[in-house]
Amino acid sequence: MTRLRTPEPQQAEILTALCLRSKAVWGYGEAFSVACRPALTVTEDDWKQSDIQVAVQDDNIVGMVQVMYHGEVAELDKLFVDPAALGGGIGRRLFDWSVDTALRKGAKVLTIDADPGAADFYRRLGAIDDGVTASTVIPGRFLPKLKLDLASVRSA
Repeated sequence: MTRLRTPEPQQAEILTALCLRSKAVWGYGEAFSVACRPALTVTEDDWKQSDIQVAVQDDNIVGMVQVMYHGEVAELDKLFVDPAALGGGIGRRLFDWSVDTALRKGAKVLTIDADPGAADFYRRLGAIDDGVTASTVIPGRFLPKLKLDLASVRSA
C-alpha cells in the first residue's frame, strides 16, 4: 500500500537521489545527468519555499512532488517516481495532491516545465500546452511548457 506524507528536511539527499534515478529512465547519458544535478537537487531550504510530499511503500520513498507558488500561479517544480514503481499510479496520486494543495493555497493555474518524455503524462491529466521554455540546464534545449487551469478542476 502506498501512502503520502510530508518528508523531513533531513531526507533531502534521499529525494535528490530519487529525482536523478527517475530522470535517468528517459535514456539520458552521464553528462546530462551531471548537468541536471543542480536542478534536481532537493535542499533543506526547499521546505521553507514550497510544499513537498512523498509517496511511501514499505517504508521506502518511491515518489516525490514539489510545488512552488508565485501569487496565483503554482509551479510543479518536481514530480518524480522511482523507476521500479512506475506504472502503479503513484505519479497520478502525487499530481492530484499537487492540484489539491495548489487549490487550497489559492492558486488559479498550475504550470509545468515538463521533460519531453513526461509531457504526455501531464496532458493525460488535463494539462494543456502553453509554449516552450528554455532549459536551465542545457543551453539551446527547450522543454514543453504546460498549464492546468485549476478553476476547471474545481468545477469538475
